[in-house]
Amino acid sequence: MEAAPTVPARDAQRAPVGNIEKQPSVYADVQSDGKSESDVDEPITDLFASFPALKGVPLEKNPLTVRAVLTGIVLGSLVNASNVYLGLKTGFTFTATMFGAIFGNAIILLLTKAFPGVPGIGTPFGPQENSIIQAAATGAGGMAGMFVAGLPAMYRLNLLSEDPKADFPRILTITIVCALFGLFVAVPLRKFFIINVARELNMVFPTPTATAMAIRSMHAVGSGAADAMKKIKALGYCFVGAFLHIVVSQYADGILHNWHVFTWFFLWSGRSNWALNIENWGWYIQLTPAFFGSGILVGLNAAISWWGGTLVAWGLIGPLLVHYGECVGKAIQTEEPEKWKGLMNFNSLSGLNKPGYVPSPRYWMLWPGVLVLIVYSLVEFVLHFRIIYDGAKLAFRGMAVTINNGLQARGKSSPFFEKHAAKADDETSLLQDFATKDQQVPTWVWISGAAAVMVVSCLVCHFQFNINAGLAILACILGFVFAFLSIYGGAVTDTTPLTASAKASQLVFGGITKGHMSVPDAQRVNLIAGNIASGCAAVANELTSDFRVGFLLRTPPHLQFYAQAIGTLVSIFIAPGVFVLFMAAYPCVWNENASSDHCPFKAPSVVAWKAVAEAVTLPSIPISLSCAIFSIVMGVIAALQAVFKNFYLVGEREKYRQWLPNWMAIGVAWVLGVDSGYANAILIGSIVGWWWQKRSTKSFEIYGFSIAAGLIAGEGFAGVVNAALTLGGVDGNKIGTKIALPGESW
Repeated sequence: MEAAPTVPARDAQRAPVGNIEKQPSVYADVQSDGKSESDVDEPITDLFASFPALKGVPLEKNPLTVRAVLTGIVLGSLVNASNVYLGLKTGFTFTATMFGAIFGNAIILLLTKAFPGVPGIGTPFGPQENSIIQAAATGAGGMAGMFVAGLPAMYRLNLLSEDPKADFPRILTITIVCALFGLFVAVPLRKFFIINVARELNMVFPTPTATAMAIRSMHAVGSGAADAMKKIKALGYCFVGAFLHIVVSQYADGILHNWHVFTWFFLWSGRSNWALNIENWGWYIQLTPAFFGSGILVGLNAAISWWGGTLVAWGLIGPLLVHYGECVGKAIQTEEPEKWKGLMNFNSLSGLNKPGYVPSPRYWMLWPGVLVLIVYSLVEFVLHFRIIYDGAKLAFRGMAVTINNGLQARGKSSPFFEKHAAKADDETSLLQDFATKDQQVPTWVWISGAAAVMVVSCLVCHFQFNINAGLAILACILGFVFAFLSIYGGAVTDTTPLTASAKASQLVFGGITKGHMSVPDAQRVNLIAGNIASGCAAVANELTSDFRVGFLLRTPPHLQFYAQAIGTLVSIFIAPGVFVLFMAAYPCVWNENASSDHCPFKAPSVVAWKAVAEAVTLPSIPISLSCAIFSIVMGVIAALQAVFKNFYLVGEREKYRQWLPNWMAIGVAWVLGVDSGYANAILIGSIVGWWWQKRSTKSFEIYGFSIAAGLIAGEGFAGVVNAALTLGGVDGNKIGTKIALPGESW
């Protein structure tokens, strides 16, 4: 959860990236193409230096082209819309990095072949322009996180109006603050993370590095170009196939999309209670291309952890809680009550404030899930807090250099500043930045931009949300601090700890507002300020990772910044627009009174944000003693594992980390509720990916990520189309068949 955690590349796929320094000739073109040794591209032997230029590829004088930016915006917008759909489904979002790189390459190649030599359209296409496409796509693909988490939570707590469309101006302004502040503060973070400390802290940036390698290989002469076409075709076919499947399957949901196998057994075996009981606990198969694709990416550890968490919660703990009377379910009303007698819903979250409330299993499991997410991510946060100290230290040394040079220019000196300036000059971890001074983003641009956005945030919070300007400034500062830890986590492990940022911000503002304002006002501050802090961190993290791609491919950073800025401006309008579309089509997401047993969106991030906002602001929350004890025990276990991993499983023992359970995935499984469909799909996808890679590593490297990216983006975009069909009254609920679904007429 990132608000919605970004799904990383699978561990097995990352391994070659991490070990690339040990390989003598990675990415050297094979000489079987008839090249002499002098024609072969230089091998990549250092992941902390910009890649050598490709032989046979002409110098790109100005890679920032109109066609590149427009292509990136279109692709990023697809990812943005997809992420709102996917994030509301399971709380996960996906970056536009590899999707923009591969699909962008395909689009420009088609243009160059269709309009050869036409200025601006059919001119030669190189790796730096490809990275500009990816930069614009990254900018346009961001900002979905707040729309699948904190913002819908505000509606569930009745903190905004009763119509999301009426709130569009307020939604737009808060999006502007998050997007632009994250954009501007990403500029200095490039120098710190990519140039200053990357080598010292072994910050490989696995997914951005893999993206840069993919772009480089697609532009290589010979075998690289052939592999590029294979990737492009695989991505395109999977995108179209997933899109068509999701749009068409809604008209025969029980046949083409969700296979309720135990419901079939129930009817075919003369209404056996055992089969219906398993169905009640959400065990079925969902044919979801996106989460099959995500299984290919995340690897076996995360997939098994998610599935195992689902099994423990809804195959063991939940049934035991109901059996011993700790929790209860609710009978589902059907048109044929005798036929479906015993069909139950264990996902209810209503009636919390009623006397004698007995929770549902989902509500009981919600709290250990939320506590695991908070505790594990915050412990990791604290254990890596050194990165903040390093940032402050290097920033101070840089300031010392500036002050010392100024003093010396006037014939003066200061032993204090000389000492710290000398430390900066002696810094051995600095990398050589290929970019000259005129290729850097001017300092005045990002400083004045960040300051202006901070002023805007004060005005927005004061006039639109009745929040103190000081709290708005604090939210922006926390966003900058959280960006440090998020970028560090993603650069080292490829798992971005944005959940820690979100929950930490909620805890900070919960402590500030506790006892100083009414509960609704405290919850409003908690969620708005939390959205700003985590949203700024998310944008800064994505754009800094994007700068890593440009650093490796030698794309001038100021051109990347302009492409990012244009894409980010587009995302400001795309994400709120798609959000309002989904809220209009599916009121059950934001209005609990409109929720139904068959709401297509579980919205786990929304539930988690709402639960934490209530926990830190309400005098008391109805949590049973058994739930509280279990939650604390699970939180302690998760914390101990984080400490064990970071202090004991290091060096030669680091290889054993892959055997530890992924508590973030387990927490999501518990928050998600009684539903095994996504867990089954991700597990199957991860097993297929693991088997495929074992059987043919070369084939997996060519097709694996492309297929996964196509499946994910295809289903996500189809979800947007389905929302429009729902608003038009021509979706599967209106004109499709519900045969083979539980509770329906067969």
